[in-house]
Amino acid sequence: MTDQEILDAVNVVMAEEISPALASHGGGATVTKVENGAVFVELEGGCKGCPGARMTMKNGIESLLKERVPDVKEVVDDTDHM
Repeated sequence: MTDQEILDAVNVVMAEEISPALASHGGGATVTKVENGAVFVELEGGCKGCPGARMTMKNGIESLLKERVPDVKEVVDDTDHM
């Protein structure tokens, strides 16, 4: 898959599965870019600066995206947590 195809597939998973789950906790996430199979995600709302953000990113978002879109190599936290 090209990075654009990965982005398109990831955006479907984000909209259908990840965003509703994060919204239930007052948070959200946006894919900022895809480079060579790496998906860059920025956390928003209640997720931004949350102590559990790293776990959410790796165990939640990355695991689900790799399962649904096998060409995803990794998910990179693109959030400014300050």
